[in-house]
Amino acid sequence: MKKRFIPLLAALCVLTVVGSAFAHFMVVYTPEIALSQGGDLDMRIVFTHPAEAGHTMDMGGVEEFYVMKQRGDAEARKVDLMQYVKEITWKNPESSNKAFSAMIPKKEVRSMGDYVFVMKPGYYFEEEEGVYMQQIAKLILNVGGVPGNWADPVGLPCEIVPLIKPYGLWTGNVFKAQVLSEGKPVAGAEVEVEYMSHMPDVKTNSMPAKSSVEYPQDSFITQTIFTDADGYITFGIPKAGWWGFAALGVGPDKEYKGKELSQDAVIWVKAEDMK
Repeated sequence: MKKRFIPLLAALCVLTVVGSAFAHFMVVYTPEIALSQGGDLDMRIVFTHPAEAGHTMDMGGVEEFYVMKQRGDAEARKVDLMQYVKEITWKNPESSNKAFSAMIPKKEVRSMGDYVFVMKPGYYFEEEEGVYMQQIAKLILNVGGVPGNWADPVGLPCEIVPLIKPYGLWTGNVFKAQVLSEGKPVAGAEVEVEYMSHMPDVKTNSMPAKSSVEYPQDSFITQTIFTDADGYITFGIPKAGWWGFAALGVGPDKEYKGKELSQDAVIWVKAEDMK
């Protein structure tokens, strides 16, 4: 999981596959992110391996959970959602651990437009690599098809800013985004990509054992993109469903409790088949 540096020329828009079957992903999930009208949202926050329904990890709690609305002044646009966060147990086929649910009431997502959900967790210690991890995650939801602030940076320590609507993707679209650290583009950043091939079940707080994808070899499980000189990534979406992007070690904080810290930026997008 440690950030790798490669010559910048070789990093330009490079897509490589790597034999990492152990990619960690902060999952912020609700079944639909393109809604016809506002309503209650049943959300889950889990630190796991979504492409394999693998090991589930203790994320160290939730430090911040809020939503940025597109209407109102700066103070009114940011709504703290911590009051809705409750600890749960998340169960995957071979592991279980602490996770969180959040039932967001309709009053918070009532108006048409975009809602940028931000979740900042605590710290997870990866014993194998001897490093702490903190993955700051974004999930962008739309109500009524009226676009708004989906392409605006939130101002996080590190974040992935989409350049194509993350809730309006067709299968086959190209997803493009920019990786920022303290508001500045990050060149040569390593970005892991995984498909959620074990769909979360919000009723049982679990992922099923059966995968929706047959991976021919481990290098297909987690793919890796390196950002170009201006911090951009480009990725063709080959299959409908949820795709996670994690930019590794791009945050400004590099140490926690005297050990190396990988402060990562995560975003989830969803693609639909055209019928």
